[in-house]
Parts: sequence; structure tokens; C-alpha cells
Amino acid sequence: MNATPTGWPRITPAVFFDDAATAIDWLCQAFGFDVRLKVEGDNGRIEHSELVYGEGVIMVGQAGPNPRRPEMQYPTSPKTVSGANTQVLMLYVDDVDAHCARARAAGATIFSDPEVHDYGPDHWSDRSYGAVDPEGHHWWFTQRLRNP
Repeated sequence: MNATPTGWPRITPAVFFDDAATAIDWLCQAFGFDVRLKVEGDNGRIEHSELVYGEGVIMVGQAGPNPRRPEMQYPTSPKTVSGANTQVLMLYVDDVDAHCARARAAGATIFSDPEVHDYGPDHWSDRSYGAVDPEGHHWWFTQRLRNP
């Protein structure tokens, strides 16, 4: 395989919000992302954004029709479709309990409190929690406790 462009992992998910600008601020406050790039269009619409967490990158976009690309099926936020999700994003963090406390304080809904998931001595052990952001995206945050 060829190398990826500098600063880009092999795969980068995109998540869409009805209010992407507010979501970007919230994701930084609650989950500890940093804004690498934010391109605003008319009326503050987020045309493109890149948020980083360590070496990970996600793109956060504006849900709904894109006037610059009317031919494309438009993305939607889980909030718009009664909370339905087709994916869950998972990130490794250094201290899952502190991360959970930060997310909870910022208003994240914690659907699974931090707990250990031990897959046996031939596999790994993690401590993880699950959270939902204000528009309904599901997230798992995990701290590796033991490698095989």
C-alpha cells in the first residue's frame, strides 16, 4: 500500500450534525478533540472540518442538503431520524474514568458507565464507557489495560 497523506490515518470517519458548528465546539469541550481545520460557508454552514484526537482524525459536517452539491443524497443526524444509528465511533484514551467525568460534566449522556472488558489471557483487557452526544451519535471510549 502507498503511504497516506501526511497527518491522515488510513480511514477517517465523517459524522453529520444539524448544527455542525455547535457540535464541533461541544466535541472539543466534552471529548477533548482539537480543531485542525474548519471551513465555514454561507451563514456559518460548516463546509468541511477536521478534528483530531491524538493521531486520529474525524470530519464533522453539516447535515441536510448541500446547495453546492444538490445531486448528492444528503447526510442526516441521528437526532433527525429518532436517534437511529448505523455506526459507533471508538477512541482510545489515556484515562477512561477522567474522560467519562469530563464528558458527563459537559452534558454527554452516558449509556454505559466505565467497566472492564476482559477477553482472557490470550487476548486483551480494556476499560470502556459509552456516551451519546447531543444529536444522538454513539461513542465508545476505551483504555487498554492489558495486551495479550
